[in-house]
Amino acid sequence: MLKPVPLYIGLRYVAARRRQQFISFINGFSLLGMALGVLALIVVTSVMNGFDRELKTRILSVVPHGFVEKAEGLEDWRSAARQLEQQPHVEAVSPFVRGFALLSAAGGSHGVEFQGVDPRALRNVSTVGEHMIMGSLDALQPREYQIVLGRILARQLNVIPGDSVVLTLPEVVVTPAGIFPRTKRFTVAGVFSVGAQVDQNMALMHLDDAARLLRMPGRAQGLQLRFDDMDNALGRVSAYAEGLGEGFTGEDWSLSQGSLFQAVKMEKTVVTLMLLIIVAVAAFNIVSALVLMVADKRSDIAVLRTLGLTSRQIMAVFVVQGSAIGIIGAFIGAVLGILIALNLTDMVSWAENLLGAKIFDPRIFFVSFLPSEFRAGDAALVLSAAVLMSLLATLFPAWRAAQIEPAEALRYE
Repeated sequence: MLKPVPLYIGLRYVAARRRQQFISFINGFSLLGMALGVLALIVVTSVMNGFDRELKTRILSVVPHGFVEKAEGLEDWRSAARQLEQQPHVEAVSPFVRGFALLSAAGGSHGVEFQGVDPRALRNVSTVGEHMIMGSLDALQPREYQIVLGRILARQLNVIPGDSVVLTLPEVVVTPAGIFPRTKRFTVAGVFSVGAQVDQNMALMHLDDAARLLRMPGRAQGLQLRFDDMDNALGRVSAYAEGLGEGFTGEDWSLSQGSLFQAVKMEKTVVTLMLLIIVAVAAFNIVSALVLMVADKRSDIAVLRTLGLTSRQIMAVFVVQGSAIGIIGAFIGAVLGILIALNLTDMVSWAENLLGAKIFDPRIFFVSFLPSEFRAGDAALVLSAAVLMSLLATLFPAWRAAQIEPAEALRYE
């Protein structure tokens, strides 16, 4: 025979449909469960990748790719900026001063991170100027104490351009009248909307105004960097900071925004593990189908043993049968999952147009569509896990089949 005997018999058992309707039903159910599990995993991981991509793109288009700081501040920040602009992959540099404060208005109070920036230089490292829905960054002029707020923050404070807000710093001033917190009144000059977390906790003001608030007039706290690609910032910012001299420190976006992206990564991992349960259930169905098949084929096993097949070959027969069910189901699910993942955004848009409804309301969610990004590595990992579980599920029933003694199986035949 040209074909290996265990492979030939195992595949014949998969295709057999004569007297085992119930076993055939379980085999089909196992194959369907494996296909659905792999499909769901590929589609869901692609959607999670899409949300991760949109989040990174939106946040890192506004938040710089890296920060270089000096504790006592930079008096000649322009010289340091010129040195950084000469480094590989660095596209633009902008000075900044940042701190934390309580922002208050008639609508309430909210903790914010305020940044003092140079509006002209900021346009080179951030696209926040392109996301202004009211006012303009050009309104930020030195000593005029204007401030630009995120959309959600402005809504929480119930303010619009022209209204006043009070910025309270986390320090006090001792006067003859007593101890008072340091406060400064600002005029809202504009509102931006990025569609991410910065809309809720970010406030921008002119560099000189922020420096005066933090009692470092004429100096910048550090420099913001923009790279030609956000991944090129990883590991380079710290090295560039050390090259400027003693006292300089640097951090890239993976540190400044790391907790947010780590949360997204953890969510993807948890969802993937939960969906793997579907694949595990399909693998348990393979075990059930093989146990029933072994019980039904006891006489066939005995005949094969008397014809010269070894216990190992008998075991291989049922490993081939069970693995074939799982592998076929996994590949069907993978093909369908890849096709859906590649076209999911268009499919959802078509359904929205057909139904006349929006799944993601842009007034609530930071995206107005369902993003999807297929990654071959994720699909390969899912497919490998499904095939491995299918293979492991066959071992115990196949081992039981190999333990059947021909004399005992044929005693009452």
